[in-house]
Amino acid sequence: MKLADALRSRHSCRAFLAREVESDKIERILRLAAQAPSGGNLQPWQVTVVSGRTKQAIAEALEARFRAGIRGEPDYRYYPEHWTEPYTSRRLACGMQLYSALGIEREDKDRRREQWIENYHSFGAPIVLYLHMESHLATGAYVDLGIFLQSLMLAALEEGLATCPQQALAEYPQIVKRRLGIGDDCILLCGIALGYEDTSAPINQYRTPRAELAAFVRYFS
Repeated sequence: MKLADALRSRHSCRAFLAREVESDKIERILRLAAQAPSGGNLQPWQVTVVSGRTKQAIAEALEARFRAGIRGEPDYRYYPEHWTEPYTSRRLACGMQLYSALGIEREDKDRRREQWIENYHSFGAPIVLYLHMESHLATGAYVDLGIFLQSLMLAALEEGLATCPQQALAEYPQIVKRRLGIGDDCILLCGIALGYEDTSAPINQYRTPRAELAAFVRYFS
């Protein structure tokens, strides 16, 4: 697969087949992703691969906490406190595309709530890769992990696998850390759902648009 094709075809998959992911594929993906650059070659990324009963237990604990109305306390702030344009409109449009694909009306809060809970079950993916790093590292490590994450998702695509990077899986970091033996001296950044895409699922049919170059690029000479 050409890199250009991979970049265009990669998308966040939100419905997976109940098909096991081969362990050798996971290893190849991780080895390729580890080729990502990092400042000073620190390679700050840490990955915990979760499946089976452990994955199910974490999902049930996350869902229970959410249904109890307990607000998540992630290790870092992902979204801004105060929204401005064009980010407000982009986020709203993204949500509308998702719910429209599922036929969920804006007023149907119950179905929206149930769909959100699917996040905690990684949309049926058999594998979750939890991405974390040591908390004493500085802001540059977040950049490094972002590069690693994109590398991982493109490597997965070459193996015929789909992914969905999920900050929702890091909303209740203490649940995940305790279950997986990740120390409190680590920051849980996200989970990545990994598996074979259910290409027939309506939720996998839409694609979010990208801004034109003029919206984010300037040239000087």
